[in-house]
Amino acid sequence: MALYDTIGRNYAEARLPDQRIASAIHAALGDATSVANIGAGTGSYEPLDRAVIAIEPSEVMITQRPAGAPPCIQGSAEALPLETASVDAAMAILTIHHWSDLELGLSEMARVVSKRAVLFTWVPDAAPFWLTEDYFPEIAANDRKIFPSADTLTRILARGIGPARILPVLIPHDCTDGLLCAYWRRPEAYLSAKVRNAMSAFARIDAEAGLAKLQADLSSGRWAQRNKHLLELDSVDWGYRLVCCEIEGNTR
Repeated sequence: MALYDTIGRNYAEARLPDQRIASAIHAALGDATSVANIGAGTGSYEPLDRAVIAIEPSEVMITQRPAGAPPCIQGSAEALPLETASVDAAMAILTIHHWSDLELGLSEMARVVSKRAVLFTWVPDAAPFWLTEDYFPEIAANDRKIFPSADTLTRILARGIGPARILPVLIPHDCTDGLLCAYWRRPEAYLSAKVRNAMSAFARIDAEAGLAKLQADLSSGRWAQRNKHLLELDSVDWGYRLVCCEIEGNTR
């Protein structure tokens, strides 16, 4: 994952786990006592009460894992360095859009788990987000190409693992994980290069024109007028989804 060798240098600081998102992920892991974290990055959402082994391709990300973090193996989703059925569950958090072969990666997840797979992702059939709708439409165009739709995920998982449940994950207005939609009620944050550098979406575009427009709209009050309906909301569905898939035949 060469991209994160370039943009991931402040990831551990900018992408702190949000405990509300973490709670949803950990609940989805169910009774799994051993978990593989695929595309683990700095280990933000790894549960502390289970045995975890992390798989991450980027050395830059691995070096940012905190002291005492679970062991991490440098490797890819498409060729997991784990034995068949060696863990109860696998989790993949905002990573599948970076995989070179989605179906192969999900097949590998199915191979190494005995109970379930849990994915946290974004779906391109989501409602428009003001940041990409009004300022960076090229991000929306790119993301629609690289993120699988809910239907695509459901079909692939049904073939390789089993039936999937897809649940919306609302993003709180004070989200601590600096994912793309985290600052939906804090628009000035997107003007910070430090914030944008921890978002892979910005690494693929020239952001100058959009940033200038956003700065102007914030200064004039146009942004607040256009988005005043958001200012009283505590959380919004921006298209993030928790995908839970039980191994076919697993009734535990």
